[in-house]
Amino acid sequence: MSVRLTQYAHGGGCACKIPPGELEGVVKGLAGSPRQPLGELLVGLEDGDDAAVVRIQDDLALIATTDFFTPVVDDAYDWGRIAATNALSDVYAMGGRPVVAVNLLGWPRDTLPFDLAADVLRGGLDVCNAAGCHLAGGHSVDDPEPKYGLAVTGVAAPGHLMRNSSGMPGMPLSLTKPLGIGVLNSRHKATGERFEAAIDAMTTLNAMAAETAVNAGIRCATDVTGFGLLGHLYKLARASGVTAVIDAKAVPYLEGAREALREGYVSGGTKRNLDWVRPHTDLTAVNEDEALLLADAQTSGGLLLAGEIPGAPVIGELIPRGEHVIVVR
Repeated sequence: MSVRLTQYAHGGGCACKIPPGELEGVVKGLAGSPRQPLGELLVGLEDGDDAAVVRIQDDLALIATTDFFTPVVDDAYDWGRIAATNALSDVYAMGGRPVVAVNLLGWPRDTLPFDLAADVLRGGLDVCNAAGCHLAGGHSVDDPEPKYGLAVTGVAAPGHLMRNSSGMPGMPLSLTKPLGIGVLNSRHKATGERFEAAIDAMTTLNAMAAETAVNAGIRCATDVTGFGLLGHLYKLARASGVTAVIDAKAVPYLEGAREALREGYVSGGTKRNLDWVRPHTDLTAVNEDEALLLADAQTSGGLLLAGEIPGAPVIGELIPRGEHVIVVR
């Protein structure tokens, strides 16, 4: 039996995230502990960074994160690889290295065969093996909608952490993967067409980019996932107290992305991203289609770095805070 996994999900991948504006209201105030926990919390909820970080020794910080989502492609093995790559990305975005992960699986046991679930888990295992990260056990639930991801623990040197709040005026902005994953995934869900370039991008680990960035002295970064380039950049610029200027013509896109947009394959998540950042963004230099692409909800996207590394195009810069948090030119 041929199964199209995306037809069992109301959305796909990181486009299924709760909209950023709604999420910030939910988590507001969820900080602090009445008892003294072990270690010093270096990164928590304050700036909406990619992962939590606790210093457990002077030279060692623990990174904790989790990410899971509904099927973004129809192939079970590829979905497992994409979800695992995406979950590991939060550790890389903080400048760390993943050490151990556990599976998170929701499966409609009366609807989908378990051999497909095994393929999903095998995809996650292969990615963790490639990353040099242990994958040990996990948790599963009987769920009417299939979901998969990882809870990941990593390590980093406290002085080498990359945070979204460390940007300063004069820093260039670089992007390590092209955009357009969201619209191509939306087209895949609607038509069944397979886009190899999108799958390759989503299954490419951000490990090398993160290591290169840390070694280059970069200390401000985030990864570009469900909130789109504009959403994640807004969080970075807001946390850093700067304005981000984007050169729209310098932003790279996957082949077929603009065609998919023209044909209307835009997720609800992308539209919500643009609605969220629009009041804080000067978009007068671009049309609505270009703005939607810049807000396109990515799954397992690249790193957005305040700095330069080889192979990553410079797409803008940080400047002193002005009237807008983001300016697109």
